[in-house]
Amino acid sequence: MKLKKIKLRNFRGYLADTEVSIDNMIVLVGKNDVGKSTILEALEIFFNNESIKVESADASISGDPRDVRITCFFDDLPSTLTIDARSETSLANEFLLNADGELEITKIINCSIKTPTVAVFVNANYPIAENYNDLHRLKNDALKARLTNLGITSEGIDLRSNVQIRNAIWLSQPTLERQMSLVSLEEEDGKKVCVKLKEELPIFVLFQSDRASKDDDSEVQDPMKIAVQEAIREVQEQLDDIKDLVQRKAQEVAQRTLDKLKEMSPDLAQELSPRFKAEPKWDSLFKLSLTDDNQIPINKRGSGTRRLILINFFRAEAERRKTERSTASVIYAIEEPETSQHPDNQRMLIEALIDLADKPSCQVIITTHVPSLAGLVPVNNLRFIKNSVAGKVVENRCNDATLEEIANQLGVLPDKRIQTLLCVEGPSDVTFFTEISKIYNAHNPTLPNLGSDKRVAILPLGGSTLKQWVDNHYSRNLRLPEVHVFDRDTNVPAKYQGAIDNVNARGDGSWGALTSKREIENYYHPDAIQEVFGVTIAFTDTDDVPEILSNTVNAEAVNSYKTLGSSRAKKVLSELVTPRMTIARINAIDTTNEIEGWLQQIASRLS
Repeated sequence: MKLKKIKLRNFRGYLADTEVSIDNMIVLVGKNDVGKSTILEALEIFFNNESIKVESADASISGDPRDVRITCFFDDLPSTLTIDARSETSLANEFLLNADGELEITKIINCSIKTPTVAVFVNANYPIAENYNDLHRLKNDALKARLTNLGITSEGIDLRSNVQIRNAIWLSQPTLERQMSLVSLEEEDGKKVCVKLKEELPIFVLFQSDRASKDDDSEVQDPMKIAVQEAIREVQEQLDDIKDLVQRKAQEVAQRTLDKLKEMSPDLAQELSPRFKAEPKWDSLFKLSLTDDNQIPINKRGSGTRRLILINFFRAEAERRKTERSTASVIYAIEEPETSQHPDNQRMLIEALIDLADKPSCQVIITTHVPSLAGLVPVNNLRFIKNSVAGKVVENRCNDATLEEIANQLGVLPDKRIQTLLCVEGPSDVTFFTEISKIYNAHNPTLPNLGSDKRVAILPLGGSTLKQWVDNHYSRNLRLPEVHVFDRDTNVPAKYQGAIDNVNARGDGSWGALTSKREIENYYHPDAIQEVFGVTIAFTDTDDVPEILSNTVNAEAVNSYKTLGSSRAKKVLSELVTPRMTIARINAIDTTNEIEGWLQQIASRLS
């Protein structure tokens, strides 16, 4: 399951319904005390209610303290749901999805009392007619009575299964009327659904910038806690077997005791039955900590050291998730990750988080005030929070006016050293040019190293970071010369031919070209690809290299890339294969020195 959206109502500063859309990665930006941390803490309350516990003061001052709501929307849902051992069902068959086919879980909190209470609901497109609108609240006997009262035959129905009885009742009504309703998960089978959903929900962990440093709650302990939680999820089936064995053995002992009790007091024995009061909490059995060579816990070290360990936890997680495809879904929420870190470490952290968010079953949510950090984030991942007369406003999709406001607030300024813009199609092309130019520059210093040369800004026109947007916005007024390189593809005429013709007709020193091959991926040498993926592929100048690679890797189930998609293949090619290119490999695959020509065009526009 993946978190798609969170909605707050009457929670702290969020009085009216306020939604924040969640992608694989989002960055919450805005002024101090505008409500960024509130969103992270609302999620912690929703998923865990541990490091941050709900309090009576969490109700909005102007709202009803009895009706504080935190709602989370989920997609990528499990295809089946086992509520009882006799029948398998699904969220759709139980009418527990909203009108958009999402799972919408609402926690309604009563903050009018000293210790707030929490009630759990799903907001679902649910049957509303009498006799059909309360089935999840009924016990088995009541469901069987309802079946009889409605004159529905029980033939073919296992009357021990509430799932089968509900299904029969709903199917008996061909024009079942439904509308969006709050369905309680506090009673009978609703409670069973709630238990099963908890097993499917993502693990949520919050790293705060200013929390106290304690042995059991620190920048170090939290990632170790995640390690334990994920390990438990991966062996849950074996743990369930252990639990069942222990329960069975214990119940046998209890039953033998009752059998003996019947000989002395039959009435008392009749009143007693062996029953376990609670499920075992496996994660509380395991404690993992880090100590240095002097056996001093790392969390007793300075905040900079603790945060440095946190950075490398995320880097390690990104690497692990490249190779482990069946790990549980995790949402990493990090407040001001730049705290106590050198700018170089800040960059490494944001790069690790971006890479982590690109992995299956991973989502990353961060807040930041640092311009250099925010500048590295793709603009589509920004969520701008501000105050207005009407209350809190969250901009989930940023237009030019919003981006300009963000840039001004954070102080993300254009680099005035820029002399030329290199315009490409997408982020993978940016990586390609950055890495390939480094190889050329080492061989021929007259060609620019685009990764370090501040005179050139690379703009992916299909999506950019905040810094790239700022630089581009800045360049509009300065009319800097531009170099455009786009894929030729296989369309006739080429898709971007008109755009390239327009660039070359400007007369302002700009220049553009289409690749002679199908796309940038056709310029990789097969040997470099083989070193990364462990497969050998053959392709022509017009073949779809990412698709060929994806099909080959998936067919051969190679290493960690056994479920490699075409779009993921493009990203991995740019990130891992480009650095393995050499001048010899480039010359072998690019016999007309086309790439060198592009770099010479850029060099000729620099002074």
